[in-house]
Amino acid sequence: MIFSSKLIEDAVQEFSRLPGIGKKTALRMVLQLLKMDEQEVDEFTGAVSRMRHGIRFCKECHNVADSEVCVVCVNPGRNRNQICVVENIRDVIAIESTQQFSGLYHVLGGILSPLDGVGPEQLNLSTLHQRVKNNEVSELIMALSPTIEGDTTVYYIARQLKDLPVTITTIARGIAFGGELEYADEMTLARSIAKRLPIDNYVTMK
Repeated sequence: MIFSSKLIEDAVQEFSRLPGIGKKTALRMVLQLLKMDEQEVDEFTGAVSRMRHGIRFCKECHNVADSEVCVVCVNPGRNRNQICVVENIRDVIAIESTQQFSGLYHVLGGILSPLDGVGPEQLNLSTLHQRVKNNEVSELIMALSPTIEGDTTVYYIARQLKDLPVTITTIARGIAFGGELEYADEMTLARSIAKRLPIDNYVTMK
């Protein structure tokens, strides 16, 4: 792709670094910015810059936040006896969109994958253990993508918490095995949350 402007070429190069954005799509975005008023572009780039520099991660659940604790954790209307364990922030957004869950969350920051070098120490597991141990949590809902790695993570967490007085459930298999949670439609995801299963129906504890 040949450009007549180095400025446009540099902008296209930066946009194309985003996941799923190729050079042609990046070029369309850059050309759209050229059609916008300079003030609108300044507002756009300013919002991105403020987000990147100002974003924080909740000290309780590791969700994104504008302050020390996220809006979910500080909401007095949330059920503090339930914690929904998810892989990443996108899963929180997906579940919140269903409006079927009123508890709290815990973002692991990934799932166990030894082949990729992701072990327990790379995940937010110690804080999960502390939350269950120190708070009146009666149920952990394991809302991880139904993959081999997701199942392995569920099994590991269940083993780590087996001596604590907490019920561990999983979302129902309305989501196909091997599927990614964030790509499930809201109706399927909502039904999976509502029809969650006891952990004993999911993995065999030894």
